[in-house]
Amino acid sequence: MRAPIRYAQSGDTSIAYQITGTGPFDLVLVPGFISHLEMDWDEPHHAEFLERLGSFARLIRLDKRGTGLSDRQGGVADLEARMDEVRAVMDAAGSERAAVFGYFEGGPMSILFAASYPQRTRALVLFGTYPTAVRRPDYPFGLSPEAMEAATANVAGMWGIGESILRFAPDADEATQHWWGARERAGGSPGAIRELVASLAISDVRHVLPSVQSPTLVLHRTGDPWVDVGEARYLAERIPNARLVEIPGGNTLPWIDAGPALEEIEEFLTGVRPPAIGDRVLKTILFTDLVGSTDKVRTLGDATWARLIEQHHAAVRRELERFSGEEIDTAGDGFFAVFDGPTRAIRCALAIERAVSALGLEVRAGVHTGEVERLAGARPRGIAVHVASRIAAMGGAGEVLVTGTTRDLVAGSGLKFEDRGEFELKGLADRRRVYLATGGV
Repeated sequence: MRAPIRYAQSGDTSIAYQITGTGPFDLVLVPGFISHLEMDWDEPHHAEFLERLGSFARLIRLDKRGTGLSDRQGGVADLEARMDEVRAVMDAAGSERAAVFGYFEGGPMSILFAASYPQRTRALVLFGTYPTAVRRPDYPFGLSPEAMEAATANVAGMWGIGESILRFAPDADEATQHWWGARERAGGSPGAIRELVASLAISDVRHVLPSVQSPTLVLHRTGDPWVDVGEARYLAERIPNARLVEIPGGNTLPWIDAGPALEEIEEFLTGVRPPAIGDRVLKTILFTDLVGSTDKVRTLGDATWARLIEQHHAAVRRELERFSGEEIDTAGDGFFAVFDGPTRAIRCALAIERAVSALGLEVRAGVHTGEVERLAGARPRGIAVHVASRIAAMGGAGEVLVTGTTRDLVAGSGLKFEDRGEFELKGLADRRRVYLATGGV
C-alpha cells in the first residue's frame, strides 16, 4: 500500500503532502514545474528516485498550489505565499527541522525558505535551478521576457500529450512521454501552467543568496538543455560555503539517470557515501519462442491469430508473475525475462510450456545462468544473454533446454534433466553442455 495523501493549510489553500521513508532526519522535496503525489510513483525511474531518497531520510513531498492534488486556486502566487506551503507542510508533518531539496522551478522557493527559516533548515540541496529565470541587465542567464512568453505558449499549446518532457529530457522514451502526458493532464491545466510560469517570471532571489546559513549543495548537469550551468556557478559563488558539483548528463529532471546525483546528495546529507553497487549481477535468463507460428497464421488467419497471441502473452505473463520473473522484452511471439534464481526460472519455463500447450500452441525455451551487465534503466546485456538466446533457438516444440551451468545450480531441487550433449553455440567461442528439463517435483 502507498502512503496516504494528507493536507496542510497554507492560509486558505489546502496543500497535499505525502510522507515516505523512515530515515533519521526529515527531507522536504520541493518539485519543479508540476507534480502529482500519486502518479509520480507510476514511472519506474521516478519511483526509484523517491525510494532512494526515502532510504536515508523521512521524505516529505508536496504538490504546490494549483498543481497535483493541491487546491486549484487561480491567480499568480508570489514566492512568499509559495514558501509558506513548505512551512505549512512541515508543521502538519510534525517536522521541526528538515533538509530542503528544490529542483528546477522549486529552487527559488527553497532558497527563500532556507534564508527565512534558518532554524528549520538542516541543509539545502539545489538541482538544475537558478536564482531568477529571466535575463536581466546584470544577469546574463535565463530567457528574455519575449522568449519566456514564447516558451510558455509553446508548453501550454502541447499540454497533455507528453511532448513537453522533451524540453527537459530530450532522450525520454515513448513510455515516459505517455506517462508525462497523463501526469500533465492530472497535474494541472494549461491555464495553471501559465500562472505557474508567470510566478516564475517575477521571482528573483539573487538578493537573498548571501543570507542562506544552512550547508548547501548545488548540483547541476553540464549538458542541461534548459538551465545553463553558469546559473549553478552563480548560486554557488554567492551562497556562503556552498558546494558545487557538476555532473555529466543532458537532462533537467533529477530523477532521470539519477544515480550520480543521489550519491552526492546522500553523502552530503548523511556524511557517508553509499557503497558502490556493481553494474554486473548474476541472473538466470529465460527466452521463449513459439514454434510453427507462420503455419498457424496461414491456417487461422490474421484476426484469429492476433486473439490467440493475446492469450499467449497473457498466459506467459501470469507464469512470470507467479514465479517472480521480470519481463524484459517481447518481440513478436517470444519473451525475454530474468530471474534471481535458476530453480524458479526453470519451473516457470515448464509452466509456460504447459499453459501455452493448452492454447494449442507449442513453445520452446532456453535457460542459462550467468553474469550480466545491468545499468540503471537499461536491459541486461552480456554473453550470458546471448547464450540463453542460442540455447532457446536449439530447442524443438515443447522443449525447455538448460545449460550445464544452470543445471548444476539446481541440484536437490527435484527437477529432472536429460543430457543432450555438448554443443558449440553460434558466435560464441566456448562449448556448452545442454540438458532437456523434463519436469520434476
